[in-house]
Amino acid sequence: MPGLLRGVARTAVVAGTATAVSNRVSRRQAGRWAQQDVAAEPAPPPPPPAPAPAAPAPASMDDKISQLQQLAQLRDQGVLTNEEFAAQKQRLLAG
Repeated sequence: MPGLLRGVARTAVVAGTATAVSNRVSRRQAGRWAQQDVAAEPAPPPPPPAPAPAAPAPASMDDKISQLQQLAQLRDQGVLTNEEFAAQKQRLLAG
């Protein structure tokens, strides 16, 4: 029985060592491949600058009135507070 126990223990040590070495080699290779991929790929070009937003066309009086009516409906429905309505009204009439 001691011979059998010794054989099992030796097998466990060998298998554990082989697994540890295999994992270490795999990690090392993955690290090297990652470095090679980074070195082989040129840096991507920077994205082109975003176009400047176009200035809004001056709204006609009919458009402004329509928008004011929509804002008033939103205020009446409780979606906008009186302060929000007043701020949007000022922004609309200033533009």
